[in-house]
Amino acid sequence: MKPNQKKYSYLYRNGLTIVFLTLFIATLAAQALTGWKKHNQDLQEDHAAEIGLATYLQSGHFISATFENFESEFLQMALYVLLTVSLRQIGSAESKSLDEPEEVDREPKPSKDAPWAVRKGGWILKLYSNSLSICFAILFLASWALHLYGSWQNHNVEQLARHLPKESVTTYLGQAEFWFETFQNWQSEFLSVASIVFLTIYLRQKGSPESKPVDAPHMETGK
Repeated sequence: MKPNQKKYSYLYRNGLTIVFLTLFIATLAAQALTGWKKHNQDLQEDHAAEIGLATYLQSGHFISATFENFESEFLQMALYVLLTVSLRQIGSAESKSLDEPEEVDREPKPSKDAPWAVRKGGWILKLYSNSLSICFAILFLASWALHLYGSWQNHNVEQLARHLPKESVTTYLGQAEFWFETFQNWQSEFLSVASIVFLTIYLRQKGSPESKPVDAPHMETGK
């Protein structure tokens, strides 16, 4: 820890992560409770037995709804990290400069304060140099697979409630239901990224690292 960090409390130094994780846990719990009630209402309408909360948390309905959202968020971040390497948007606070060199593009140099992977070099450094996009890609693929599993399981619960046969996962993949769930989330994430990229050209938020300085010209690119 650097000497100037000692005067700050743990909460001050980690406030952004703590607040967002707290909001995540609170809203996930709210989703679980409301989803459980909604699922039991659907079961009642289909003249099926209601289930307890613990059972619901293992159900396809909950797994699908949860990882459907995770999937789109991780896809958004993976693409955002990768596309901002080479693509530009003039005037955006979310873009690298059009022609000036950026700190993030410089070659890593080993030093005593550098991460272990930088000091190690070789293929480990190469992997570490792309570790953020790799991590988001893995999280996206895992979430996509769990979304598919949950949606398929929930589909088969509905099939049984209607006295219809279960379907295989490959059969389910060929139907519109899963892809409708998928694309309705993906398009909203792409719109949100496009919004912050474009709106930071003309709009400001004083004090936010996601905004340009309030007095910066509109066509000034980068933070």
